[in-house]
Amino acid sequence: MDSKGFLQSLFDLSFSSLITPKVIKFIYLLTLIGIGLLALLFIIGAFNQSSGAGALTLFILAPIASLFYIVYARVFLEFFIAIFRLAETNTELVALKRIEMGLDVAPPAEPVTDDAS
Repeated sequence: MDSKGFLQSLFDLSFSSLITPKVIKFIYLLTLIGIGLLALLFIIGAFNQSSGAGALTLFILAPIASLFYIVYARVFLEFFIAIFRLAETNTELVALKRIEMGLDVAPPAEPVTDDAS
């Protein structure tokens, strides 16, 4: 899998270059912002009902719910990254096996993940 830019990968009809590893950090950032905004909306709604419900939501319910959804989102996204890394490792293992068997093979492609950030 060759290393292409984001737009080249986005319009690659052969799917030889994947965009998910390139945008996963941005997706996680958007998820964190969304969870924070939803927690803020629930807190505001609770304070509109009563100050007791607002305080309960502010100090107990919103942080616990936010933490739960952040962990859930992180595990979900890490699952996808693990799949991409398995695919990369599998490609490298196939190339090594071909070399071991004496077959003519090009060196393995560069990793798909973008860990340079």
